[in-house]
Amino acid sequence: MEENKKTALYDEHIKLKAKMVPFEGWLMPVQYEGIIKEHNATRNHAGLFDVSHMGEIYIKGRESFNFLQSIVPQDLTSLAKGAAIYCQLPDKEGGLIDDLIIYNSKGIIDEIDYFAVINASRIKEDIEFIKKEALNFDVEIINKSDDFSMLALQGPKAKDIIEKLGVIKSAQPKFFTFIKTTLDNIPVLLTRTGYTGEDGFEIIFENKYASDLWNKILSYKEYNVTPVGLGARDTLRLEAGLPLYGHELNEYTTPLESSLGFFIPKDKKEDYNGKKIILAQKLKQMPLRRKLFAFVMQEKQIARNGYEVYIKGKKAGIVTSGAPSPTLGKNIGFCMIEYNLLEAETIEKLNNPQESIGMDIQVMVRNKLYNAQIVKKPFVKKNYIK
Repeated sequence: MEENKKTALYDEHIKLKAKMVPFEGWLMPVQYEGIIKEHNATRNHAGLFDVSHMGEIYIKGRESFNFLQSIVPQDLTSLAKGAAIYCQLPDKEGGLIDDLIIYNSKGIIDEIDYFAVINASRIKEDIEFIKKEALNFDVEIINKSDDFSMLALQGPKAKDIIEKLGVIKSAQPKFFTFIKTTLDNIPVLLTRTGYTGEDGFEIIFENKYASDLWNKILSYKEYNVTPVGLGARDTLRLEAGLPLYGHELNEYTTPLESSLGFFIPKDKKEDYNGKKIILAQKLKQMPLRRKLFAFVMQEKQIARNGYEVYIKGKKAGIVTSGAPSPTLGKNIGFCMIEYNLLEAETIEKLNNPQESIGMDIQVMVRNKLYNAQIVKKPFVKKNYIK
């Protein structure tokens, strides 16, 4: 059994008395002073996250664009230099190997055309899949995951902290763009992205600078910046309606079935893995086998991952994520409803947003059914700065 890896900030987490837990092959902080406190600090001020466990890939070569066009459903034609796009990585059946963010780095990172940030839990699988897919293209795939650390600075005060570190607000990247710059004389890639629903940044840099930048940001007490662990990262992303691979996304579920249809273009000309199935579902020429829904518990019980979901007293699926919402003061979650367990009339209602929103479901908690209601996501308003 492999030993869990440690990020370059492991010792800093120990100094702050973080509760460390194994997570996807890494030892990561789940909380410092408490999930609710860290969650609220991010929503109201600023939260600082060590996300160095995430993976980074460089893509370079004459056919970099053509290669990427062939492996994601999104159309990268209009992806400008310095811009980013949220993508999915489907297999030939339309199931999801991962979701990722692709950045156009031409002219920004020397000799590198694109780079991608991938999930920590899927680095090995992604690299193997991408390199195999690249065999027929004049392209080079470089795994940089062990070379970089990554911080997420999220919340309404994030832009003020970045300005304090040396990048004035007017020079900061816009939403889903990035720049190469320095923060406190440390060379970084500064991206206006995140996983909380708040305005904020993700900062990528060489491992050797990790402790210096982490401690510098935390030294700005006037902004109430707070170190945040995986626990609050999960409640924040859940409130924002953002999926997590291995929960809402997996190899058995297409983008449409994971409620990511908004991100699938109808008119992309190039072929890509799973296009026939994904596009047929998008155009409603092929039925969904299952579908992801957001829900709010109507009673005080908490729905957890794996709990059974019922409709009209009949088993209909499982909870994929669930937790208390500190912002709403309610218990919320996502569930995957399996259509082969349901009658045609119920499926028709679920596929009609006007009828599915407000639909009653039940969740089995300790062998007893408790009421819940399907709602529109996100659970809380996103505060991105466009």
